[in-house]
Amino acid sequence: MVSFTVRLRFEEGEHEVIAEMLRKLTSASTQEPGCISYIAHFVVDDPATVVIYEQYVDEAALEYHRNTPHFQQYAAGGLYKLKHSRQLEHLDAVA
Repeated sequence: MVSFTVRLRFEEGEHEVIAEMLRKLTSASTQEPGCISYIAHFVVDDPATVVIYEQYVDEAALEYHRNTPHFQQYAAGGLYKLKHSRQLEHLDAVA
């Protein structure tokens, strides 16, 4: 299993634009074969920060995700262009 979080920081005034892209990206991503979980969050005390928790059955499923039209449109072509920073944290499941 492949698990990680992505932390993205945006301008505060972009909240609704970011939320709409995240809704579309999440909806399409959770339909992918091999996607176990894809949950986007705004940080409560810092609404300009987004944390996305992702899980895939394996690296091939993650690679599939990164090559989908919705990832290219909403992540690479949308969120990544608007972000100020991006941090990726790989996770190792305990159980």
